[in-house]
Amino acid sequence: MVIYGTEQVSPEVIKINSSAGLAFFIRFQYLKLVLPESICINAEFSDEEEQDILDAGMCYAAEMKAVEYLARAEQCRFKLLQKLLNKKYEKQYIERALDYLESKNYLNDVRFATFWLNSRKINRFEGRTKLCAELLSRGISKQDALSALEDFFEDTSEEELCKKDLEKCRRAKKDDEKIVKTLLSHGFSYSLVRKIMKEEE
Repeated sequence: MVIYGTEQVSPEVIKINSSAGLAFFIRFQYLKLVLPESICINAEFSDEEEQDILDAGMCYAAEMKAVEYLARAEQCRFKLLQKLLNKKYEKQYIERALDYLESKNYLNDVRFATFWLNSRKINRFEGRTKLCAELLSRGISKQDALSALEDFFEDTSEEELCKKDLEKCRRAKKDDEKIVKTLLSHGFSYSLVRKIMKEEE
Protein backbone atom coordinates (compact mmCIF):
# COMPACT_ATOMS: atom_id res chain seq x y z
CA MET A 1 0.00 0.00 0.00
CA VAL A 2 1.30 3.44 -0.95
CA ILE A 3 -0.07 6.58 0.70
CA TYR A 4 -1.36 9.03 -1.92
CA GLY A 5 -2.63 11.63 0.52
CA THR A 6 -3.42 12.35 4.15
CA GLU A 7 -5.63 14.88 5.88
CA GLN A 8 -5.34 15.76 9.56
CA VAL A 9 -8.84 15.66 11.07
CA SER A 10 -7.76 16.14 14.69
CA PRO A 11 -4.51 15.72 16.64
CA GLU A 12 -5.31 12.00 16.97
CA VAL A 13 -7.17 11.23 13.73
CA ILE A 14 -6.17 11.38 10.06
CA LYS A 15 -7.84 10.52 6.77
CA ILE A 16 -5.77 8.34 4.46
CA ASN A 17 -6.03 7.99 0.69
CA SER A 18 -4.13 4.93 -0.53
CA SER A 19 -2.98 3.30 -3.77
CA ALA A 20 -5.58 0.58 -3.22
CA GLY A 21 -8.30 3.15 -3.87
CA LEU A 22 -9.22 3.21 -0.22
CA ALA A 23 -10.05 6.33 1.74
CA PHE A 24 -10.46 5.77 5.46
CA PHE A 25 -9.84 7.29 8.87
CA ILE A 26 -7.56 6.03 11.62
CA ARG A 27 -6.94 7.02 15.23
CA PHE A 28 -3.23 6.89 16.03
CA GLN A 29 -3.93 5.11 19.31
CA TYR A 30 -5.11 2.02 17.42
CA LEU A 31 -1.75 1.56 15.67
CA LYS A 32 0.40 -1.19 17.13
CA LEU A 33 3.39 -1.26 14.74
CA VAL A 34 3.38 1.83 12.55
CA LEU A 35 4.57 5.17 13.89
CA PRO A 36 2.09 7.99 13.16
CA GLU A 37 4.83 10.21 11.71
CA SER A 38 5.69 7.56 9.12
CA ILE A 39 2.25 7.87 7.52
CA CYS A 40 2.90 10.45 4.82
CA ILE A 41 2.57 10.89 1.06
CA ASN A 42 4.43 8.22 -0.97
CA ALA A 43 5.19 6.18 2.14
CA GLU A 44 5.30 2.45 1.53
CA PHE A 45 4.64 -0.27 4.06
CA SER A 46 5.24 -3.99 4.50
CA ASP A 47 2.26 -6.35 4.49
CA GLU A 48 2.35 -6.46 8.29
CA GLU A 49 2.47 -2.68 8.59
CA GLU A 50 -0.28 -2.30 6.02
CA GLN A 51 -2.48 -4.66 8.03
CA ASP A 52 -1.78 -2.61 11.15
CA ILE A 53 -3.02 0.55 9.42
CA LEU A 54 -6.09 -1.22 8.04
CA ASP A 55 -6.84 -2.66 11.49
CA ALA A 56 -6.65 0.85 12.94
CA GLY A 57 -9.14 1.96 10.31
CA MET A 58 -11.55 -0.84 11.24
CA CYS A 59 -11.25 0.06 14.93
CA TYR A 60 -12.05 3.68 14.15
CA ALA A 61 -15.08 2.66 12.07
CA ALA A 62 -16.38 0.57 15.00
CA GLU A 63 -15.70 3.50 17.34
CA MET A 64 -17.74 5.89 15.18
CA LYS A 65 -20.70 3.50 15.09
CA ALA A 66 -20.50 3.08 18.86
CA VAL A 67 -20.45 6.87 19.30
CA GLU A 68 -23.57 7.06 17.13
CA TYR A 69 -25.39 4.76 19.56
CA LEU A 70 -24.01 6.62 22.58
CA ALA A 71 -25.25 9.92 21.18
CA ARG A 72 -28.79 8.56 21.30
CA ALA A 73 -28.72 7.20 24.86
CA GLU A 74 -26.48 5.75 27.57
CA GLN A 75 -25.26 2.27 26.65
CA CYS A 76 -23.64 -0.58 28.56
CA ARG A 77 -20.59 -2.28 27.08
CA PHE A 78 -22.20 -5.71 26.67
CA LYS A 79 -25.28 -4.47 24.79
CA LEU A 80 -23.20 -2.09 22.68
CA LEU A 81 -20.92 -4.98 21.74
CA GLN A 82 -23.94 -7.00 20.63
CA LYS A 83 -25.31 -4.13 18.55
CA LEU A 84 -21.99 -3.68 16.76
CA LEU A 85 -21.64 -7.43 16.14
CA ASN A 86 -25.11 -7.33 14.57
CA LYS A 87 -23.81 -4.59 12.28
CA LYS A 88 -21.07 -7.02 11.16
CA TYR A 89 -18.11 -5.31 12.81
CA GLU A 90 -15.47 -7.81 13.93
CA LYS A 91 -15.21 -8.43 17.65
CA GLN A 92 -11.46 -7.69 17.83
CA TYR A 93 -12.05 -4.19 16.44
CA ILE A 94 -15.11 -3.59 18.59
CA GLU A 95 -13.27 -4.51 21.78
CA ARG A 96 -10.43 -2.09 21.05
CA ALA A 97 -12.86 0.70 20.17
CA LEU A 98 -14.87 0.14 23.36
CA ASP A 99 -11.68 0.09 25.43
CA TYR A 100 -10.83 3.51 24.01
CA LEU A 101 -14.31 4.89 24.68
CA GLU A 102 -14.17 3.59 28.26
CA SER A 103 -10.75 5.20 28.75
CA LYS A 104 -12.32 8.54 27.78
CA ASN A 105 -15.39 7.88 29.97
CA TYR A 106 -17.73 8.12 26.97
CA LEU A 107 -18.78 4.57 27.84
CA ASN A 108 -19.31 3.81 31.51
CA ASP A 109 -21.25 0.83 32.84
CA VAL A 110 -21.80 2.35 36.31
CA ARG A 111 -23.23 5.49 34.74
CA PHE A 112 -25.45 3.40 32.47
CA ALA A 113 -26.63 1.31 35.43
CA THR A 114 -27.47 4.45 37.44
CA PHE A 115 -29.40 5.89 34.51
CA TRP A 116 -31.24 2.56 34.01
CA LEU A 117 -32.15 2.31 37.71
CA ASN A 118 -33.60 5.81 37.81
CA SER A 119 -35.60 5.18 34.64
CA ARG A 120 -36.83 1.83 35.94
CA LYS A 121 -38.26 3.24 39.18
CA ILE A 122 -40.64 5.51 37.26
CA ASN A 123 -42.95 2.65 36.32
CA ARG A 124 -41.79 -0.28 38.46
CA PHE A 125 -41.35 -0.89 42.16
CA GLU A 126 -38.54 -3.36 42.73
CA GLY A 127 -36.10 -4.26 45.48
CA ARG A 128 -32.35 -4.54 45.51
CA THR A 129 -32.21 -8.26 44.64
CA LYS A 130 -34.38 -7.96 41.53
CA LEU A 131 -32.65 -4.80 40.35
CA CYS A 132 -29.24 -6.41 40.76
CA ALA A 133 -30.34 -9.47 38.77
CA GLU A 134 -31.70 -7.24 36.01
CA LEU A 135 -28.42 -5.35 35.76
CA LEU A 136 -26.40 -8.56 35.66
CA SER A 137 -28.65 -9.86 32.87
CA ARG A 138 -27.68 -6.76 30.86
CA GLY A 139 -24.01 -7.64 31.09
CA ILE A 140 -23.16 -5.27 33.94
CA SER A 141 -20.44 -6.73 36.17
CA LYS A 142 -21.39 -7.54 39.75
CA GLN A 143 -18.98 -4.91 41.04
CA ASP A 144 -20.45 -2.19 38.81
CA ALA A 145 -24.01 -3.28 39.58
CA LEU A 146 -23.41 -3.13 43.34
CA SER A 147 -21.72 0.26 43.01
CA ALA A 148 -24.68 1.68 41.07
CA LEU A 149 -27.15 0.17 43.53
CA GLU A 150 -25.35 1.75 46.48
CA ASP A 151 -25.61 5.16 44.83
CA PHE A 152 -29.24 4.54 43.83
CA PHE A 153 -30.39 3.57 47.33
CA GLU A 154 -28.69 6.59 48.88
CA ASP A 155 -31.38 8.72 47.27
CA THR A 156 -34.17 6.15 46.94
CA SER A 157 -35.83 4.36 49.84
CA GLU A 158 -36.28 0.64 49.31
CA GLU A 159 -38.98 0.74 51.98
CA GLU A 160 -40.91 3.35 49.98
CA LEU A 161 -40.64 1.24 46.84
CA CYS A 162 -41.94 -1.74 48.78
CA LYS A 163 -44.84 0.32 50.15
CA LYS A 164 -45.79 1.46 46.64
CA ASP A 165 -45.66 -2.09 45.37
CA LEU A 166 -47.85 -3.20 48.30
CA GLU A 167 -50.37 -0.46 47.50
CA LYS A 168 -50.43 -1.57 43.88
CA CYS A 169 -51.12 -5.16 44.95
CA ARG A 170 -53.95 -4.08 47.24
CA ARG A 171 -55.52 -2.02 44.48
CA ALA A 172 -55.45 -5.21 42.42
CA LYS A 173 -57.41 -6.92 45.26
CA LYS A 174 -54.73 -9.54 45.95
CA ASP A 175 -54.91 -11.46 49.20
CA ASP A 176 -52.00 -11.37 51.66
CA GLU A 177 -50.49 -14.64 50.46
CA LYS A 178 -50.35 -13.44 46.85
CA ILE A 179 -49.05 -10.06 47.97
CA VAL A 180 -46.13 -11.68 49.78
CA LYS A 181 -45.29 -13.81 46.73
CA THR A 182 -45.48 -10.79 44.45
CA LEU A 183 -43.29 -8.59 46.61
CA LEU A 184 -40.71 -11.34 47.05
CA SER A 185 -40.64 -11.92 43.28
CA HIS A 186 -39.99 -8.19 42.85
CA GLY A 187 -36.79 -8.47 44.85
CA PHE A 188 -37.82 -7.29 48.30
CA SER A 189 -36.53 -9.33 51.24
CA TYR A 190 -38.98 -11.36 53.32
CA SER A 191 -38.14 -9.34 56.46
CA LEU A 192 -38.84 -6.06 54.66
CA VAL A 193 -42.09 -7.38 53.18
CA ARG A 194 -43.35 -8.50 56.60
CA LYS A 195 -42.28 -5.20 58.18
CA ILE A 196 -44.07 -3.07 55.56
CA MET A 197 -47.20 -5.22 55.64
CA LYS A 198 -47.35 -4.98 59.42
CA GLU A 199 -46.94 -1.21 59.32
CA GLU A 200 -49.68 -0.88 56.72
CA GLU A 201 -52.23 -3.01 58.60
